[in-house]
Amino acid sequence: MTRLGRLVPTSLTARLTATVVLLVALVGILVSGLTTAVLGRHLDRQLDDDLAAAHARDVRALTHRLGPDEYIGPGVPPQVGDARAQGAGTLTAYYASYGSTGIVLTGRGDEQALSEDELAEIDAEVPDTERPTSHDIEGLGDYRFTTSVVAGITVVTGVPTRDVRETVTEVAAWGAAFTLLAVGVAGAFAVVVVRRQLRPLREVARTAHEVAGLPLESGEVGMTARVPATLTDERTEVGQVGSALNVLLGHMESSLDARHRSEQQVRQFVADASHELRTPLATIQGYAELGLRPDADPERVLHVLGKVQGESRRMTSLVEDLLLLARLDAGRPLAREDVDLTHLVLEAVGDARVVAPDHRWKLDLADEAVVVPGDAQRLHQVLANLLANARRHTPAGTTVTVAAWRSADGATVTVHDDGPGVPVELQPSLFERFTRGDASRTRDSGGAGLGLSLAHAIATAHSGTLSCDSRPGSTTFTLTLPA
Repeated sequence: MTRLGRLVPTSLTARLTATVVLLVALVGILVSGLTTAVLGRHLDRQLDDDLAAAHARDVRALTHRLGPDEYIGPGVPPQVGDARAQGAGTLTAYYASYGSTGIVLTGRGDEQALSEDELAEIDAEVPDTERPTSHDIEGLGDYRFTTSVVAGITVVTGVPTRDVRETVTEVAAWGAAFTLLAVGVAGAFAVVVVRRQLRPLREVARTAHEVAGLPLESGEVGMTARVPATLTDERTEVGQVGSALNVLLGHMESSLDARHRSEQQVRQFVADASHELRTPLATIQGYAELGLRPDADPERVLHVLGKVQGESRRMTSLVEDLLLLARLDAGRPLAREDVDLTHLVLEAVGDARVVAPDHRWKLDLADEAVVVPGDAQRLHQVLANLLANARRHTPAGTTVTVAAWRSADGATVTVHDDGPGVPVELQPSLFERFTRGDASRTRDSGGAGLGLSLAHAIATAHSGTLSCDSRPGSTTFTLTLPA
């Protein structure tokens, strides 16, 4: 960091205070400077007026002495006339070709004659013009001069500028003093006001630090701190920051809670998948050992191979479901061809009747075939999963009605049953992965909880939707696909 960078305040309080102090100082200097300049100019004009009046009196006095009856011969220097009407410090000097003389009036009204050196310096320094000029005469000080010529005699009149300069200097000094006083008062006042105004911002920062200190790496976070409602008025800048921080904290809590639920579901799925894979693997191992026994007859070996094949199919189905979910997550496109939904519904319901003859299966189909673009294999998988879900989670005798029709935007397929319905606590996460209607790992409870999540992912990949409306005695899954 450079030396200049170290001098710049870092905190907002210090920056705002420094800004206020600097502005007050600049305004004070500007006002003081302008006041001093205006006053000095006014006093200079007044001094020039006094100088003009004094010079006029000197000229009148000389004219009176040089009347027609008075003669000043060569070699006789002209004498200064009556100068008692002049102010203290006024200087009067006459210059002629045959001599010069001059006086300065003192404060007591006495006259002090100018020396030859002073007369010579005035004659050399002061130009022959009536325009006022200022000059510093050694031994006399700073004077304002004007000159004119009367009957061959140069009349020089001067008035001291010391009083004007002292007045201007005093005003400038008082201005500087008042500016320093204003800077000090403004600095102290700014510190108090700025700290008070920034107190809500410090409260917001305290909330942010409190949240930042929470362990957010893993586990359930729960409710975090919030900016008080009194500091979230969006009509103020601090209120906008506080409101935005509360919204951000709300989103963060939702994301962390979702992450925690996902972690819990993954753990549950790993346990379920491990159990689902371990069971067929153990079965395969047991039957393989049975088939390898020396006393195993061919019929037993065939039975063993059939069991091994069945368990292998179960593992293959689970692995294929996981691979399909990974493919859909990666956004890989599905096949696009004209699919006859009516035909798919007929096939799926026909398969369900064979698997679950103790359920009542009904169809409600349009007269015309319902055709949409999509992947026939994946859409068949959606229907199969929905029917398997209805079969698995409803008791025997339940009526399952499958309907398909063309809508204004595409096609709609519904699967309705009059079973006990989806538990209320399960409905918000029904289409999330690894969600199971029964947390136990028995064979009767179904798969690993991937069926509905797969159906939802396939519907989304087709730019469609899959929703559920369930209550006791009526559950309807609705699949919509664009045309």
